[in-house]
Amino acid sequence: MEGKLIIISAPSGCGKSTIIGHIMDEGTRDLRFSVSATNRSPRPGEQHGVHYYFLSDEEFKSRVSTGDFVEFEEVYPGRYYGTLRSEIESNLKSGHNIVLDIDVKGGVNVKRQFGDRAISIFIEPPSIDALRSRLEGRGTDSPEVIEERIGRAEYELSFAPQYDCRIVNDNLDTAIRETAEVIDSFIARK
Repeated sequence: MEGKLIIISAPSGCGKSTIIGHIMDEGTRDLRFSVSATNRSPRPGEQHGVHYYFLSDEEFKSRVSTGDFVEFEEVYPGRYYGTLRSEIESNLKSGHNIVLDIDVKGGVNVKRQFGDRAISIFIEPPSIDALRSRLEGRGTDSPEVIEERIGRAEYELSFAPQYDCRIVNDNLDTAIRETAEVIDSFIARK
């Protein structure tokens, strides 16, 4: 039997990666993480092929033109993210369930392509003010970048109604539990 897709999207700073990390670390489900590709530079500690496939601008655009992506998006001006078709197909054919950590428009596009073989989960902040506080608390971005991310988040929140499930991350443990329950229910469906 082929595996299923679990699409998880959220504005930056909503805890999506933390939630996914906890669920993946539990090791109680047959889940494989789909590594996205990007043309941005690695952040400290990030490794090629583990956190992202870091591609040059030319390589990213070349792979777009040859149809190597299931989805891709220019998330910020000149900054692209995408999901390589090979990442999904090899795991699905092997019967593994795949977790996609992708931007909101990409999540909508992948769900449209895979239909009932995918579930889309949108992680929301309790409020824009709470999101701003989280981004400032990270200490990794300048005030200008934080404001850019907040503006982007307000836009991305408009996609939430197109997702199968919405989870508000106002308490991390609760959000992890609720996300895991949605995933378990979806995987159990025949």
